[in-house]
Amino acid sequence: MNLVIGLLVGLAGGGVAAFILQNVILKSKKDQLIREAELEGENIKKEKILQAKEKFLRLKEEHEQAMKEKERRLQSTEDKARAREKTLSQKIEEVSRKEKELEKNQADLEAKVQVVELKHQELEKIQDKRVAELSKISGLSVDDAKNQLMEALKDEARTGAMTHIKEIVEEAKLNANREAKKIVIQSIQRVATEQAVENAVSVFNIDSDEVKGRIIGREGRNIRALEAATGVEIIVDDTPEAIILSCFDPVRREIARLALHQLVTDGRIHPARIEEVVAKTRKQLEEEIAETGRRTCMDLGIHGLHPELTRMVGRMKYRSSYGQNLLQHSREVANLCAIMAAELGLNVKLAKRAGLLHDIGKVPDEEPELPHAILGMKLAEKYGEKPDVCNAIGAHHDEVEMTTLISPIVQVCDAVSGARPGARREIVEAYIKRIKELEGLALSYDGVSSAYAIQAGRELRVLVEAEKVTDAKADELSFTISQRIQTEMTYPGQVKVTVIREKRSVNYAK
Repeated sequence: MNLVIGLLVGLAGGGVAAFILQNVILKSKKDQLIREAELEGENIKKEKILQAKEKFLRLKEEHEQAMKEKERRLQSTEDKARAREKTLSQKIEEVSRKEKELEKNQADLEAKVQVVELKHQELEKIQDKRVAELSKISGLSVDDAKNQLMEALKDEARTGAMTHIKEIVEEAKLNANREAKKIVIQSIQRVATEQAVENAVSVFNIDSDEVKGRIIGREGRNIRALEAATGVEIIVDDTPEAIILSCFDPVRREIARLALHQLVTDGRIHPARIEEVVAKTRKQLEEEIAETGRRTCMDLGIHGLHPELTRMVGRMKYRSSYGQNLLQHSREVANLCAIMAAELGLNVKLAKRAGLLHDIGKVPDEEPELPHAILGMKLAEKYGEKPDVCNAIGAHHDEVEMTTLISPIVQVCDAVSGARPGARREIVEAYIKRIKELEGLALSYDGVSSAYAIQAGRELRVLVEAEKVTDAKADELSFTISQRIQTEMTYPGQVKVTVIREKRSVNYAK
């Protein structure tokens, strides 16, 4: 029992001692943590104070630099002001000096004017005296002598003026012709554009004739679907490794060609797929047309063109006239107009803009019953083009009256681009018919012995009988034939009419 009590007392004493020891240890750790926290806080405080001092010093340095910069600028401004003030003072002194000189010169001039007036009065008195003496000697009054002298001077002046005018007119004609030829030649030399000859058919090449059967399809359903979707006639004949696409519309023909290429490459050819590919190709081609129009305007330096006009410019790529690509023709006309306008001192940008848009009436979405020049003018007015550009478009085939100097430039450049050798092609039958009509028109006049159309129909030489046609009549005949050609015939460019009259005297020595 005593042992148990002793153990309990020992355990209790040990627990109390352990508790006291634990409290002592915890107190010691607490004091140590407090000291470490105080030390860390002191370090953080010193670091923040150091950072604050550094920031203060940096701000102070930046402020000092800003103040120095302001002082420098202020000093520079003051120096400029002083220099201006000095210059102004010098100018004021100069003006004052010139005013004094002007006053002195004015006083001298007034004195000289008084002297001249006195001399003029004396001269009038002497002249009146001499006129009276001459009238007494000649028996003529002053008015009669004056009238006779004026008539003689008028006749002499009239004769001299006519001679002088004739010389001036001849020289002006010579210089005008020379300068005009120089401008046209320089313009043509500086613009050399390749022309793409367009046809009504396109050839689609294939790898083997087996593809033809797939394109035709079972009972011809594929080819019928393709023709219905594109509006192009597809000719599959015995031509090896080739299929013919026939259509007057180059845009539809190009859509058919691209769609056929994609179908053959993909290998899946059936009516539903054909309609899908054609629709996708048509959309891609419209985007390409718009991009072509934008790129053309960018190349020519033309800005601010309405998007619809830009799209029409792109459509020109797929239109041709007498085998001449319409976009290339319009670009060439634009460059020619810019060169000629620069040579003549006119607005180059407006001339180039009118040259590019002059045939815009050939590529509308709809086909109204209007000449392409009038339609192009209305489209340009609709999409906000300037009046000068609209008039140049409408007047380049004399459909409307020209009201600006740019209009004849566009007309001339259009003729130069279309009439130069190699630019356009004609069907042989139409060419021969036009040549015969030219010669027949000349031969219909009395006194014409023969007529020859040369230089591809751009010149008509008419030989007349000297006994029936005088020189004056030859001039009149040349003018009359040219007017009839202009009003009755259709021709590219211009036709030169040359009437030749010669007198031949023939005798025989026997």
